[in-house]
Amino acid sequence: MNKQEKITKTTGQILKENICTLFNLLNLLIAIALACVHAWSNMFFILIIALNTTIGIVQELKAKRLVEKLSLLSMPKADIERNGTIMQVDIAEVCLDDILLLESGKQICSDSVIQEGTVEVNESLLTGESDAVCKKAGDSLLSGSSIISGKCRAKVIHVGSDNYASQIAKEAKKSKSVHSELVLSMRKVTKCTGFLIIPLGILLFIEALLLQDNDLYSAVVTTSAGLLGMLPKGLYLLISIGLAAGIVSLSKKNVLVQDLYALENLAHVDVLCLDKTGTLTEGNMKVEEVILFPHVSEETFSPLIGSFLKHTSDNNATFQALNQYFSPSDAYQPVQQIPFSSDRKWSAMALENAETFVIGAPERLCTTKLPETIQAHMQSGKRILLAGMTKKSIDKEHPLPEIQLLAAITIVDPIRKNASAAMDYFRREGVAVKIISGDNPVTVSAIAQQAGVPGAEDYIDMSTIQDAELNEIAEQYSVFGRVTPVQKRQLVKALHQKNHSVAMTGDGVNDLLALKEADCSIAVGQGSDAARQVAQLVLLDSDFSVLRDVLMQGRRVVNNITKSAGVFFIKTIYSILLCLICLVTNTPFPFVPIQITLIDLIIEGYPSFFASFEPNAKKVTTHFLPEAIRRAAPNGIAIAVCFVAYLILHAFGIMDAGGENTQANALLFLLIGTVGIIGVFKMCYPFNRLRTFLFVTTGIGFYAMVAICLYLKDHILAQDILKMAIPENQTWFIFLLFAAMGIAVERILALTIYREKTKIKNV
Repeated sequence: MNKQEKITKTTGQILKENICTLFNLLNLLIAIALACVHAWSNMFFILIIALNTTIGIVQELKAKRLVEKLSLLSMPKADIERNGTIMQVDIAEVCLDDILLLESGKQICSDSVIQEGTVEVNESLLTGESDAVCKKAGDSLLSGSSIISGKCRAKVIHVGSDNYASQIAKEAKKSKSVHSELVLSMRKVTKCTGFLIIPLGILLFIEALLLQDNDLYSAVVTTSAGLLGMLPKGLYLLISIGLAAGIVSLSKKNVLVQDLYALENLAHVDVLCLDKTGTLTEGNMKVEEVILFPHVSEETFSPLIGSFLKHTSDNNATFQALNQYFSPSDAYQPVQQIPFSSDRKWSAMALENAETFVIGAPERLCTTKLPETIQAHMQSGKRILLAGMTKKSIDKEHPLPEIQLLAAITIVDPIRKNASAAMDYFRREGVAVKIISGDNPVTVSAIAQQAGVPGAEDYIDMSTIQDAELNEIAEQYSVFGRVTPVQKRQLVKALHQKNHSVAMTGDGVNDLLALKEADCSIAVGQGSDAARQVAQLVLLDSDFSVLRDVLMQGRRVVNNITKSAGVFFIKTIYSILLCLICLVTNTPFPFVPIQITLIDLIIEGYPSFFASFEPNAKKVTTHFLPEAIRRAAPNGIAIAVCFVAYLILHAFGIMDAGGENTQANALLFLLIGTVGIIGVFKMCYPFNRLRTFLFVTTGIGFYAMVAICLYLKDHILAQDILKMAIPENQTWFIFLLFAAMGIAVERILALTIYREKTKIKNV
């Protein structure tokens, strides 16, 4: 059987990626150290880690089930002949010696050998070369390549892992990297904290045990608290949950997300490249009118085109429309044929009367000015095909000889009803729309204007453009006509060189190169197998207006995670600074693990988790890590300044030394909670009902939890949960002074060194 690789992670992979992380390992090692000294009450953070991991696993499994359910709708089928019976099966059911029935737009699912027919093949997915390769009887076809034109019957010689494409995929996976700014940024944070946590942990422990004359219990507890504070626990989880929630939401709109990070990539997109057919239009082509040239009668033309259509191997949407309009005929028998390709833009068939019938784009068949009636049709957005005859020989590698024109065929494709609203949305959101089509630029421009594409009147004929000019025109024009597959990729590259983030939609083999080049690739469900397999997103209903929802989901994830990260990184920053200060001044780390866990749960986890689901379609104009640090640094530094002030007071005998159940510990714990709540305030600003609720409940929740724990310490349970002394009047007074100082330092830093910089363009 031709077993296909699933587009989703396996359950085992999901479990492994959520459980076997560096963060979990470091937390586990800290927990083991605490367990060794029987500091059980300080190990509550392990329950939080377990809960976070479980939530992440459940969310990813839910998204996995939905993606797999939708993927069944998008999964390509194979037309085969088995034991003399023609049938359509899933590509996973293709067996050795089956006969594949291949035609234009189909992806070759198994290595095979042509038995009958001639086809042009695009092997760019395997070789990187975009030139079409002609294959005939006896030639080999490699899995992963696609049929550009023609039809053939091919015998399957390899299936499953024996296929060439499978072997290439295995090699590619060895070096394949995740293209995600969020993930790459978190890896940097992990690398940084991993680099610091081990040496700082060792030094803090040795100093606490040997220089501060602490017992083993105190040394382990204070060291563990310092190390726990450096880890932004839950941020990885928040990213996974945010993306998974987006996938679940989009699945309800029949959008298949084949790459988890495609949503994030689309959030940064500022240029959206669309093909005309199937995106702006419904992709339902119909012949509207046949305009015969002078001295050509219907009795002459109908048998010619009828014979051509009956025997041609072309079967794209255009030829399907022709077949619905014209009746097949046996008036002429073919001698030889050249199938249609996107590069040539014409198809030809040599007939037994020693003449060759040609049909294709006007710019390829006609070297003179077309009649005004035909030009008027083109200017109104209708597609024009010209048909003609020639007695001269035709070679697909050379330009056409002079063609005697017989007829012009007008083809219409209705514009989607919601196209104008979608274009208006993208305009408002600062996303430039480029229409890149192989059709005549006049026709494409007319349709684009009807659909409301901004700047659609600015169009260019790409057949007149040299490669050196691409960088100039990529930004200048909104409509590109007569574009070859190679030029589509070159335009995407040119936009990249202008620091644009590009999304590309496509439905055919001629879009594969551009889809691979784009930052986010999108295929329509009615498109070719090859396009759907390559794309990161598949619009199963072929309705590109749903990209509004995709864009909003991506922006929601990136914007909300960036704001939440500003809260998470506050603790990371002040923990690192406090550890360094403690080492230099030979001072015990002022907190215990249970206190850090309370900060994790109430101030970081609770508001960030619920805020991550809030709609946030604001344009992404900053990079994740610099923006998160910019938001967090003023708060983290403010706490470090207040800690230095505490050390000065301690040096003058005004405050006691830190440690469990001391006034210094109570002072500093209330302080980091308060400054952390200021971070939540910044995350929630500007306020709405939800953000107001989250800020208020976070503030009340923190102080209420402290009050409850202190009450339970001397009442009911008689359990010292927080390891914190009840603050005395002097402590409250100094706390208020420190809180005011901390807020002042935070505001000064936020408005000067860490002020919001001029918006930058995402790349």
